[in-house]
Amino acid sequence: MNFQQWIRKACELGASDLHAEANRPLMARVRGKLQPLGEISAAADLQRTAEQVLGADGWAGFLSRGSADVSIEVAGTRCRINFFRSIHGIAFAVRLLSASIRGFKSCNLHPDLRRLVEPATGLVIICGPTGSGKSTTLAALIEEINGTQSRNIITLESPLEYVFTNRHSFIRQREIPTHSPSFEQAITDGLRENPDVLVISEMRTPEVMRLTLNAAETGHLVLATMHSASCSEALTRMCMSFPAEIQSSIRAQIADCLVGVLCQRLEFLSSYRLLVPRCELLLASTSAKGTIRAGTFSHLANVIQSSGEDGMWSFDRYGRWLEQRTDWVRAAPTSVSEGRRTAATTGDAMDLAELSELVDKLEKRQE
Repeated sequence: MNFQQWIRKACELGASDLHAEANRPLMARVRGKLQPLGEISAAADLQRTAEQVLGADGWAGFLSRGSADVSIEVAGTRCRINFFRSIHGIAFAVRLLSASIRGFKSCNLHPDLRRLVEPATGLVIICGPTGSGKSTTLAALIEEINGTQSRNIITLESPLEYVFTNRHSFIRQREIPTHSPSFEQAITDGLRENPDVLVISEMRTPEVMRLTLNAAETGHLVLATMHSASCSEALTRMCMSFPAEIQSSIRAQIADCLVGVLCQRLEFLSSYRLLVPRCELLLASTSAKGTIRAGTFSHLANVIQSSGEDGMWSFDRYGRWLEQRTDWVRAAPTSVSEGRRTAATTGDAMDLAELSELVDKLEKRQE
């Protein structure tokens, strides 16, 4: 099979990711677990794929750096691809993205989370482990603003994933390093471009974190993501990234500008055959700000636990809401590949019949 056929096969299995390495079996991640696709990926095939996808300039960059990121559409599915070198040769990891941007309801998120994008200024952090759906939730937050408010939104992404259509807001998307050499430069430039909302796809370095805090302090709403397993861990990581002598001032900055931290993980509901986010939400209450200023981040879990009436959510409380909810949304697929992927993921006989009919219609439309 060629690269497009690999993507189609992964979609048919309902995979979220596809992994390939020279002269090793292809692997797909389905419902969080890896399984082989039954084919060996030849080194020559992977090199040819990388050269075609990256183009001449991208391939030259890959040869010098040993890795490259790109976001493209393959076989009707939008993909985020990381090419890299390993002990066996060229390898890649593909994240299979939804063809359409889904709102809060379609993402099966609690409506309370909308309050994160209501303020005009401040910092919102979306966190979670790799593959927990941070990018999808971030896109839902942006789309919530886009559908309800008139704001100038600038996104800084590496690579660019979801492509937005202007509705009430004016959205400009910039890819790093295609449109700017670094996040640091892009944030500095972005503050000169009259943004109401600045979106930073991932905070990785202390300098990016410093510039992000400065942007949130100077009258902008900043949405940013980072990897962590809980809200308290995200703020701890952020603070500990700076030298010890300035950590107290960093804690004060965070407390002053923070709107909230949303941490999520994905959970498979076997009774509904549906993968949904399970969330923890920390809001910038007086007690939360005091805890952050004091640097006692481990106490934030207690703040969340005792602040349910203030709109905060612990993982346990959110889990109870998941158990009680029955009106789950399965977003209608917008392409043949997404229809097959949704059918494979749900595995429900009635849904399979309905989705099969929809896939047939989509195939006829494409013809």
